[in-house]
Formats: sequence, structure tokens, C-alpha cells
Amino acid sequence: MTEITHHLPDWLIRSYATGSLGHAFSLVVAAHVSQCDDCRARLEAEELAGGLVLESLGAVSASDDLRKRVFDGLDSDPPAAFTAAERSGIYPGAVVEAMGGAQPKWRALGGGIRQAILSEDRDGSARLLYIPPGMAVPDHGHNGLELTLVLQGSFSDETGRFGVGDVEVASDDLDHTPIAGMEDVCICLAATDAPLKFKSFLPRLLQPIFRI
Repeated sequence: MTEITHHLPDWLIRSYATGSLGHAFSLVVAAHVSQCDDCRARLEAEELAGGLVLESLGAVSASDDLRKRVFDGLDSDPPAAFTAAERSGIYPGAVVEAMGGAQPKWRALGGGIRQAILSEDRDGSARLLYIPPGMAVPDHGHNGLELTLVLQGSFSDETGRFGVGDVEVASDDLDHTPIAGMEDVCICLAATDAPLKFKSFLPRLLQPIFRI
């Protein structure tokens, strides 16, 4: 397997460990740590540290207000969790689960690029992207955070090259034009918490239709 050189930042791993990360971003983190020994070890360390903190707190008496907040929390959406689905081809178990055990339902975006939306909620969306060799994704910026995990092939942009297992963390200070490598079709898992900021007119026009 290709050596992974682009990893998850500590704050993302910590958020995932505490269950405070939304479903779309949690899907990318789960898929990445299933392939990356380094990030998996860091996640286990965060989970261990969290357990030790809870143990050190000891028993405390709960006020009426605390009880109310706890029970209100039980009625809210639970944090994202993924079962131990088996890997299928290039797709990690978390992605296989998100696809319901089926193959991606690709939808053409133009220029040979396709997407398959895996999830959408108020916190963001997750999708698979299929980019032919040498094809560029339209130049864009970000209104929020975008995580992109490479499952097959590679892509390059202004920040470097990303191969299988690598994850790019793009925030609102990055404008880039990802270009798929020539060695194979690039298939990525991408998650965003806000619409992208496309520079050219046509992608902006089609953006509501493609839900990007």
C-alpha cells in the first residue's frame, strides 16, 4: 500500500473521539483511520485519555438542571457511529456501510467527472467523486471545511500531491484546482459543511442542481 503522508489534524481526531463531529466528517475520519496506522494510534490514545478523565472525575451529585440537560441530550441525534462493515475493493468499511453495501450510484457532473452523494444533513454532506485521469475539478474556494480522502489514484493541487489514504483538509483560506493523476481514475471521499465557492460562472450556475 502507498505510504500515507497527509494525516488528520489532532483536533479532528479529538472531535471524532468525543463524538462531537458531524456524520459527514466522521465518515471521512473513520475511513482514513481504517487505513492509517498513525492516525488510528492517535485516535486510540485520545479515547484512552478520555476514559481516564472520566474515571478521575468520580461520582458527583446531579442538579435538576444537569438532569434536564442530560435527558434533553438523549432526545437529540446521536453522534455518528459506524459498524465493523468489511472493506470492499477500494472502499473502507465505513464507506461500504454508507453505501448500504451496494455500489456507488454515480451521477455525471460533466467532463467525465461523476459524484455519488452518500449523506446530507444540517451539519454537512459526504460524497464520492470520480475524476478521470488528468481531469481538473473547477477552481474553487470554501465557505467552510472540506475533507477529501483519496481511495484510488491521486490528485494534485496548489498544496501538493495526495495519493491513496491521504486526506486533504481545506478551509476557507484555500483556493485550489485539484487535478487527477494520470496513473488511474481518481476516486475520493469528500465531506463539506458549506457549499463550495466556484470561480467560474457555469459551475456556480449548476451548483444547486448538483448539491455541491
